[in-house]
Amino acid sequence: MADVSTDLDRALGFAIPAHNGRGRIARLGPVLDTVLAAHAYPPAIEALLAEALTLGALIGSTLKDDAGQLTLQAQTENGVVRLLVVDYRGGELRGYVDFDADRLAEAPAEPTLFALFGQGYLAITFDLASTGERYQGIVPLDGASLAEVAERYFIQSEQIPSLMRVGVRREGGHVVAGGLFLQHLPQGEVGRERLHVRHDHPEWDHVAALGATMGADELADPALSLETLIWRLFNEESEVRLLGESRLTRGCRCTAEHIRSVLTKFPLEEQREMADDDGVIAVDCRFCSTVFPVRIDSTLA
Repeated sequence: MADVSTDLDRALGFAIPAHNGRGRIARLGPVLDTVLAAHAYPPAIEALLAEALTLGALIGSTLKDDAGQLTLQAQTENGVVRLLVVDYRGGELRGYVDFDADRLAEAPAEPTLFALFGQGYLAITFDLASTGERYQGIVPLDGASLAEVAERYFIQSEQIPSLMRVGVRREGGHVVAGGLFLQHLPQGEVGRERLHVRHDHPEWDHVAALGATMGADELADPALSLETLIWRLFNEESEVRLLGESRLTRGCRCTAEHIRSVLTKFPLEEQREMADDDGVIAVDCRFCSTVFPVRIDSTLA
């Protein structure tokens, strides 16, 4: 069992074979502080991004392709939040939110998802590096939380009975968030491919009922290890298998070298149009809020 004093920035998989159930549980701490510190978001936006990053860790850590990437993108044309993006690759998380500060100031202190987005949508994209395949599903932002919207995506688009729970809290200047992701694998032992989808899931009803008892405060409590939370939920089951863990880090992939390599693909005339009077192109990374100044000559080296 992990040391509870350091049991942060980790995702842990598990399975309940007798009920054809699988799950993922995660908790973020320093990763959230690092991502959020780059932007100084207001509390409502901070909580929204913390929830989205937790969902990214829960869903992304299920990828068997270590070089694969999961991207969550919530977008609207007329909401307080114009765009939210989170992506996960190999345990690395990054994300940002583009929002209207003036309209947010007019919203309640704890705005609903609808108040933030209006009629928006959530796109979930899986990019599999090993095969080059891309899968994307889109679901309306119709729910009380992003977790509820993501849950509906798996139920409707993937036709997999699922349950999502996320808890976020700020304490002592730090943000901690935790999440639970449960799914049912019809017809067959956990770990095998689904043979077909049934419309009645008595085994799943049992697992989902237990999962629904997990409180948001427990998920975001750093004093409780992930193993302890799994035990609290399923200690009466005949077998619970731990399926391995993923360590989570903040992973913005922008570097001066990468930006130069991208700029070299533009014709010289276009580079000059992007540059200032001193011949410097300022590239702003939205994820880490860092500006990279690159001279045109450098891009051509």
